[in-house]
Amino acid sequence: MNDKRIFSMLGLAMKAGRITSGEFMVETSVKASQSKLVIVAEDASNNTKKNFSDMCTYYHVPLVFFGSKTALGAAIGKEFRASLSVNDEGFAAALKTRIDSERSDGGSEKDE
Repeated sequence: MNDKRIFSMLGLAMKAGRITSGEFMVETSVKASQSKLVIVAEDASNNTKKNFSDMCTYYHVPLVFFGSKTALGAAIGKEFRASLSVNDEGFAAALKTRIDSERSDGGSEKDE
């Protein structure tokens, strides 16, 4: 898998100010209709996964489970992060496409 490109894109989106991280801030972004894509770490707790799955379904926001908490945090220059919100249509579409293509090469993904 070529996850490096995805993490690089996340870093670029963070530098552009288009990423919100942390459970409370991501939840706020989703409810304020700012979020275009939510990424939840694959090693997040089942409760966190269910919470974001339910919320993203209700608010019609695409959701993907990708990477580890440590890797997501490192990609955006923070400590571990269980959830990220991409708040830009362009970055969200590019990331979703890239993650989908990586998953179709042999991984699994939950997509709402």
